[in-house]
Amino acid sequence: MAQPSTPVSPPLKDELDIVIPTIRNLDFLEMWRPFFQPYHLIIVQDGDPSKTIQVPDGFDYELYNRNDINRILGPKASCISFKDSACRCFGFLVSKKKYIFTIDDDCFVAKDPSGKEINALAQHINNLLTPSTPFFFNTLYDPFRDGADFVRGYPFSLREGVPTAISHGLWLNIPDYDAPTQLVKPRERNSRYVDAVMTIPKGTLFPMCGMNLGFNRELIGPAMYFGLMGDGQPIGRYDDMWAGWCTKVICDHLSLGVKTGLPYLWHSKASNPFVNLKKEYKGIYWQEEIIPFFQSLALPKECTSVQKCYIELSKLVKEKLGPVDPYFQKLGDAMVTWIEAWEEHNNPPAQAASKPEPNDKKDKPSAKSK
Repeated sequence: MAQPSTPVSPPLKDELDIVIPTIRNLDFLEMWRPFFQPYHLIIVQDGDPSKTIQVPDGFDYELYNRNDINRILGPKASCISFKDSACRCFGFLVSKKKYIFTIDDDCFVAKDPSGKEINALAQHINNLLTPSTPFFFNTLYDPFRDGADFVRGYPFSLREGVPTAISHGLWLNIPDYDAPTQLVKPRERNSRYVDAVMTIPKGTLFPMCGMNLGFNRELIGPAMYFGLMGDGQPIGRYDDMWAGWCTKVICDHLSLGVKTGLPYLWHSKASNPFVNLKKEYKGIYWQEEIIPFFQSLALPKECTSVQKCYIELSKLVKEKLGPVDPYFQKLGDAMVTWIEAWEEHNNPPAQAASKPEPNDKKDKPSAKSK
């Protein structure tokens, strides 16, 4: 009889947290069990904190609700959005791990064209552990993938690449469309699987989706703030977009990389386009001002850390976007509050690879399971 092979420890098992924002029971985790069970989960419960969220047995998790957020952050809790998936960034703040993978609760395991289930987490880890090439485009896309390399004419001086800060994954089935596009293409589904990962070039912005996202928390975590969205705010559904624009300009400034492409997951639920339009309509107008602002933005050379970049960015948001709407004055203040909360909770400096420490007792959530 053949002897069982030696068990292999899952990659980054003790260095990565999975952050999930939710308003419902997390039955979707059953499908992800083979891939997620070895890892620690941070669940951020949005909505009514008196509601009990059920988590399948066997997962190691912390569950935070709004009461926990208010207790842990005190007055600074005002920077964490309510009734919007932007609440997930609280999980980024209380984590003590080097890496974060965040996923929405309506996302399931996808299959590649051969029918094999895709381990999205493993692909994100691979993306984050290999360099990015933002300064010169490689026409074979990611040269660090098996079977690929730098093509003829690629400068040897740039082949070492830079550290990868963000891994942006994609989705099969329900595309990540805005409300107007949903309305004109209500039955459109994405069935196109593109077997590619690429570095987004320096100076190029992109629409970041938070439903399938990995990042190096020590490299870019302080900038991964999903803004003021949802309850009490004039805008929603631009939380991940805001974080994407901010992190990209900071990555460009600090010579860090952003990859997009694989992995895919299966996005199962189309949100209501009419509800989405009410949340998005100001953003649809404002983005025509916001995107040129980020495209023309130049951070001073004195900004040598993510925190310094983000504080400078908050000032520019108030100065340049404040005239567009008073909301941006409020958002700029919230960006500063977020950085204060980040530093107050003894998170490792953005550029330092320090050893993760266990959560402080005062940060303990409402529920925990082993």
